[in-house]
Amino acid sequence: MDYGQPLSQPLFFYQNNNLKNMVRPLKPRKVLFDPNVTYFKPRAVPLSMLEEVDLKIDELEALRLRDYENIEQIEAARKMKISQSTFQRILSSARKKVTEALIEGKAIKIRKI
Repeated sequence: MDYGQPLSQPLFFYQNNNLKNMVRPLKPRKVLFDPNVTYFKPRAVPLSMLEEVDLKIDELEALRLRDYENIEQIEAARKMKISQSTFQRILSSARKKVTEALIEGKAIKIRKI
């Protein structure tokens, strides 16, 4: 089964918080994976009865690099063109969301934007 493919050109995206006060602009995050599947849900539960957890594409990329590819955090952060501490925050957020979905029986929606 094909779960996605590596991208020939890296995808850079900017996260927009829509905050107007003195907020530091977010650096673009480099994502080298485009998933074919963007939605996961518990089996035999109607979609209308499920709550969703939104997993951002940079969170999926962090999970892929660290947990699937088994790349150390410093190297994974370099690949995403972010600091190691930012990578750690993204990875922690992703793991929390996936764990919440698994434990509470929620659907996972991967947001590509």
